[in-house]
Amino acid sequence: MVQPDICVVCDPSKLDDLGCVGAPDLIIEILSPGNNKKEIQHKFEVYEESGVKEYWLIHPNECTLIIYTLVDEKYQGSRLFTFGDTVTSVAVEGFELILDDVFEGI
Repeated sequence: MVQPDICVVCDPSKLDDLGCVGAPDLIIEILSPGNNKKEIQHKFEVYEESGVKEYWLIHPNECTLIIYTLVDEKYQGSRLFTFGDTVTSVAVEGFELILDDVFEGI
């Protein structure tokens, strides 16, 4: 699997000395100017095929976030989130992100 920026695994039995066995519950990808469309599409497909429950794609230059949630083995995209929004995870109970805090100072 490609290397994400942030990977959350809620089931400790999936972890071993080499890392994660099976799909993580949540991956948060923070885009950089060097990311290209082909690379982003490849990661999307790998995460979807691997069964990652949620894939969050943060674009710091545009101050936006889109959340892809796995439903019937296919990702469904959320609306575009930005300043003023607080988002919660379906895959990680109790996790929420206040986007004003994320994008502050950008």
